[in-house]
Amino acid sequence: MFHVVLYQPEIPPNTGNIIRLCANTGAQLHLIHPLGFRMDDRELKRAGLDYHEHARCREHESLESFLSLIAPRRLFGFSTHATRLFTDVRYAVGDAMLFGPETRGLPPWVREPLGAKALLRIPMRAGVRSLNLSNAVAIAVYEAWRQCGFAGVNEPADYFELSRGPAA
Repeated sequence: MFHVVLYQPEIPPNTGNIIRLCANTGAQLHLIHPLGFRMDDRELKRAGLDYHEHARCREHESLESFLSLIAPRRLFGFSTHATRLFTDVRYAVGDAMLFGPETRGLPPWVREPLGAKALLRIPMRAGVRSLNLSNAVAIAVYEAWRQCGFAGVNEPADYFELSRGPAA
């Protein structure tokens, strides 16, 4: 399926909502350190409800460690600085979608190497700053999943354990 990559997420309920989204879509969630919360945070668990056991979630010490360990098929970054619409991409299983921290977005050193073709934006009305992180992830994942014919929709959700990736 897809890889959802949260670069240094800060707000536990957003990550909890994304855990629930990933459990429901079959996407694998990757959390890039440092996190703005602990994985046993009460708000994280509350937002994720009982979906934590159905989500594939892995922590990585750095973006570089994620890239070397997972080696995604393609990596797309989501940013308000992008000019290409997220709907202009033909997504495929194995693609990774990278989202920045809630208060800052992806830093320039992460955005720039991606290039204009891999840096995507979700359209919004002028004069507003950004979407909620969990909403942005949901919009992107469901568009990619739709394009792939909702592959795996009839497969039961397996039990997946939250796991920590190797240190970088």
